[in-house]
Amino acid sequence: MRIGIGYDVHQLTSNRKLIIGGVSIPFEKGLLGHSDADVLLHSFMDALLGALNLGDIGRLFPDTDNRFRDISSLVLLGRVYEQVFNRGYRIINTDSVIIAQKPKLMDYIPKMKENISRECFTAVDRISIKATTTEGLGFEGREEGIAAKTVCLLEESV
Repeated sequence: MRIGIGYDVHQLTSNRKLIIGGVSIPFEKGLLGHSDADVLLHSFMDALLGALNLGDIGRLFPDTDNRFRDISSLVLLGRVYEQVFNRGYRIINTDSVIIAQKPKLMDYIPKMKENISRECFTAVDRISIKATTTEGLGFEGREEGIAAKTVCLLEESV
């Protein structure tokens, strides 16, 4: 078995869509980034890559490469999971937490889980996603940005 951890953070800004877990969420701000800045999927991909010692998403999809400008992170997740699968591994389970003061995310989590399970050919019950606030503390609490952390456990396929 292999374990990986991922962390990502993006600044909130005007004139961008808020996309988390591949879900477009109605909100007055979105996340700033080269791709769609999907903080959850970025942490998820880094956890998968870390479990197999494959670096991070910045190495695979550099922000200096215009092929990845505004690309859906679901597309990138599919490419990352292809590497996991081709190395003979599969997801046992994952656990993610999104840290955001606003917006409330609970209603969107089932669709986020579906999106991830589809891209990773993994049962939805192996994907755990939670959301929390920081009670007004830190950059998330001041509504300057959103962060996400993910832990994943992989095993060799039989």
